[in-house]
Amino acid sequence: MHKATRHLSRLFAALALAGAALHAAAAEPIRIALAGPVTGPVAQYGDMQFIGAKLAIERINQAGGVNGRLLEGTVYDDACDPKQAVAVANKIVNDGIAFVVGHLCSSSTQPAADIYEDEGVLMITPAATSPQITARGHRLIFRTIGLDSLQGPTAGNFIAERIKPGRVAVLHDKQQYGEGIASAVRKTLRDKGVEVALYEGINAGDKDFSTMIAKLKQAGVDFVYYGGYHPELGLLLRQSAEKGLKVRFMGPEGVGNKELSAIAGGAAEGLLITLPRAFDQAPENQPLVEAFKAKNQDPSGPFVFPAYAAVQLIAQGIGKAGSDDPEAVAEALRGNSFDTVTGTLAFDARGDLKDFGFEVYEWHRDATKTPVE
Repeated sequence: MHKATRHLSRLFAALALAGAALHAAAAEPIRIALAGPVTGPVAQYGDMQFIGAKLAIERINQAGGVNGRLLEGTVYDDACDPKQAVAVANKIVNDGIAFVVGHLCSSSTQPAADIYEDEGVLMITPAATSPQITARGHRLIFRTIGLDSLQGPTAGNFIAERIKPGRVAVLHDKQQYGEGIASAVRKTLRDKGVEVALYEGINAGDKDFSTMIAKLKQAGVDFVYYGGYHPELGLLLRQSAEKGLKVRFMGPEGVGNKELSAIAGGAAEGLLITLPRAFDQAPENQPLVEAFKAKNQDPSGPFVFPAYAAVQLIAQGIGKAGSDDPEAVAEALRGNSFDTVTGTLAFDARGDLKDFGFEVYEWHRDATKTPVE
């Protein structure tokens, strides 16, 4: 009788364990869309975002996931094109995904964000810096990077106080991100009494900047700020050097890419760039840096760690809310602070970080950078 009872106890215990295992196996994953450029001229920035988010998902899953559920990331290519971003956003909604890390370019992020807000999807962008994205009163839209309204004055104040040029040109690529930050720089310079001799746009995708270089020479400028991305600035740097235009250039985080040096060659040396703090240099992040390097991935890109932090925020927000309902998670994000790889993060009512700093770096021809003290 004793043996039979013991046998039944073991059988019930085994059945209970099997049931628990089946329940865990059956638990639906928490799905996260990773939206950004896989293709197109700024796909390198998408790579930064994707490797950061994917490693965060991997690490969180290794630690047991969130409330017993694993995270699952799916990449969606918007090519940093607004129309394609709208199509991607609608596909994410139709696929039943409730959380997004992305998009990347501001011009793509804004129309996508409008769709997510209407459809109850929570989005955290690690890269889009236009203030307009979070100025629309949305409840489900957040970001883990600072705004152009902060980055522009950082650059403008540096130019006025440290460079002290005579005449400045401010150029942009006529897109939401590039023109927005160029406008912020121009305003700061004017407020500081620095003459902006030329404020003009070029067309994204242009290859020949001879006409613009001639205008810069004619205007007698000795410093040029460019708002936009690296493909155009790389060519502008190289062609300016070839045509004997001896001025110093500066740009935003959208030009901080190794491909810039491949395009500009030696003309990239000395370019000034505003970038987020180098999170890959933080002592506490060195184990992650080694994990990236073990995968032959570069952890130094400006959007790698902000993308990692975005996944952490989704996971921690779900944990705080005790729910994967996007509205509940959004409320948790606004009501708490969170420890992430980019520091302790807290959001204001708009979904912007309460504290974020951009720093000025000097770029080098070998695609390395050094902080300007």
